[in-house]
Amino acid sequence: MKTYSENSTKTLFSKAHKDPCNHIEDIQERISDSPSIEQLINRNANVWRGCDMADQLAHAQSTGYPEFDNILPGKGWPQNGLVEIISSNWGMGELQLLIPLMRSIVQQSQWILGVSPPHLLYAPALIQAGINISQVLIVGLDTSCKDALWVIEKALQTQNCGLVLTWQNWLPNKVLRRLQLAAEAGNTLGVIFKHADNKNSPSRLRLQIRNSSPHNAVFNIVDITVIKARGNFQPLTTKLKIYQN
Repeated sequence: MKTYSENSTKTLFSKAHKDPCNHIEDIQERISDSPSIEQLINRNANVWRGCDMADQLAHAQSTGYPEFDNILPGKGWPQNGLVEIISSNWGMGELQLLIPLMRSIVQQSQWILGVSPPHLLYAPALIQAGINISQVLIVGLDTSCKDALWVIEKALQTQNCGLVLTWQNWLPNKVLRRLQLAAEAGNTLGVIFKHADNKNSPSRLRLQIRNSSPHNAVFNIVDITVIKARGNFQPLTTKLKIYQN
C-alpha cells in the first residue's frame, strides 16, 4: 500500500481541485494498489467472520459423547481447523476421546495420520473399536521437528486425510497459524495434544482434560473443559465416562 507525505497529499488534492478531470485516473490507479478488505481478512488467521462460524456450526460432527457435545459450539467437533487438547500427562484418555471420530473418518474412506505419538498405538484396541488400521498411518517419535511439521502441514492440506493427530509441545503461534490455514485449505481437522495451555493460540478450539478422580485406582471418568472456542461461548466443564462397559 503506497503512503504519502503531508505535502504530497496537499499537492494531490490541490491539483485535483483545480482540474479533477486530469487526475481522476491517477487517483483511481493509486487507490487500486491497496488490498481489499476481503484480502486483508483472508491474510489474518486470527480474524473470523460470523458467516464462517455459521458454516462451521452447521457441519459440526458429534463427538459420540452427548455430554461432551452439549458444551461444544455446534454440538460437536468442528469441520476443519486446529483443536488443542491439553493434559498434564499423556494417557489420560485424550485419545479415547477421539475414538468415535476416528471410526467415522475411516468409514468415510479417509485416512488418519498420527505424528510423534509418545507410545505405540495399540492396534488390537483400535480394531476392537471398529477402526480399520490399514487407514491409519503413523510417523514415529524419532522424526525431527522439521520433518514432523512438514508432514503435518501436507496432510492437513490433503482432502483424502480426514484427521491429523500430533503430540507436540513446541509449536509457536506462528507455526500454529500456518497449520490452521493449511487445515482450512484442506478441509481437514487437526488435533494437537500438549501439556501446557497457550491463551494466545490461534487454534479454533482448546480443551483441557483432567482425571476426575485422581485418588481412584480405576481411571474411567474425566473432566473436560472448553477453554476457548470461536463464536459466542462461555467456558464450560462436564464429566465424561470415556471407557464404556
